[in-house]
Amino acid sequence: MILKRTACIAAIAAMATAGLAACGSNSDDGKKSGGTSKSKVGKIGVILPDTKSSVRWESFDRPLLEQAFKQAGIPYTIQNAQGDKQQMQSIADQMLTQGVTMLAIVNLDSNSGAAIESKAKAQGVQTIDYDRLTLGGSADYYVSFDGVEVGRVQGQGLQKCLGSKKANIAYLNGSPTDNNATLFKQGAHEVLDKVTDYKKVAEQDVPDWDNQQAVTIFEQMYTQQNGKIDGVLAANDGLGNAAVSILKKNNVAGKVPVTGQDATPQGLQNVLDGTQCMTVYKPIKQEADGLIQVVTALAKGQKPQTNATSNDPQGKRQVPSILLKPIGIFKDNVKQVVDDGFVKKDELCKGAYAAKCKAAGIQ
Repeated sequence: MILKRTACIAAIAAMATAGLAACGSNSDDGKKSGGTSKSKVGKIGVILPDTKSSVRWESFDRPLLEQAFKQAGIPYTIQNAQGDKQQMQSIADQMLTQGVTMLAIVNLDSNSGAAIESKAKAQGVQTIDYDRLTLGGSADYYVSFDGVEVGRVQGQGLQKCLGSKKANIAYLNGSPTDNNATLFKQGAHEVLDKVTDYKKVAEQDVPDWDNQQAVTIFEQMYTQQNGKIDGVLAANDGLGNAAVSILKKNNVAGKVPVTGQDATPQGLQNVLDGTQCMTVYKPIKQEADGLIQVVTALAKGQKPQTNATSNDPQGKRQVPSILLKPIGIFKDNVKQVVDDGFVKKDELCKGAYAAKCKAAGIQ
């Protein structure tokens, strides 16, 4: 992805927050409960992808978006496609029939996503790619974290955990149909391929980010390499935990650094355990606020402020974007994720993790 920075990310976040504070609040059925009428602000439809690839969609994105839309006074409907492309198309058709004027999707793959956006465009509905860029699509805007930078942070994290020693590295990448997974892979290789003491001994994409398939894939990698894997670049916490499960099975968990992404409770617990060396924290509130900033501007007939453009090589176009900066999380800064309210202390620090949280400064 070719990025062209045009504004400060902090300004985007500030603008989004200011925009939210200035608006009234509406319920999700579009009934007026604030000072803005439905006819003026239109209606936003959001389609989340699944509940399998990551817990973030229902645990974090949905409640944050619901809260933000209500506060902004924007009628909304949010549904989840549950990993089914046909169901996503049906949901989109229903939303268009119900009169949404803006549609934000997290595509399951670019082809099906592009078809949805094309139909929406034909009906005069503005579209936004949320979290995943739809290659060959027609989205007016894209809101996400900088995917290449996510991969760089993962690569730098694995390098930090491995140190300068020689190491055999296995790559457990995300879904080949998710453009984000391609960007994560690109960023990780940018960092790790330059380290002459590191050798890539295995690499495979995991279809649909399926954690169970990841267990099988990594066990095959481990067996084929006779256990001679010193580090695992796993694209998210679910895949990271799949690798950890096989390392535990072979009594080497904690001795082989594993990366992750999404700062899920399970991923953070693995970090506290030392079985996962790091995860990538993407403050989803910033991403939700970015979507709100775009939607609020469009609802007012204004041009949203962006801070980058994202290259769509398939569509041969540059998509105006809001791209945010990810944060590497290690044992010594897990506290930041809790302090931000992204993960609740009671959920993270239960049972055996109470003492580990205390040791990490989480009170």
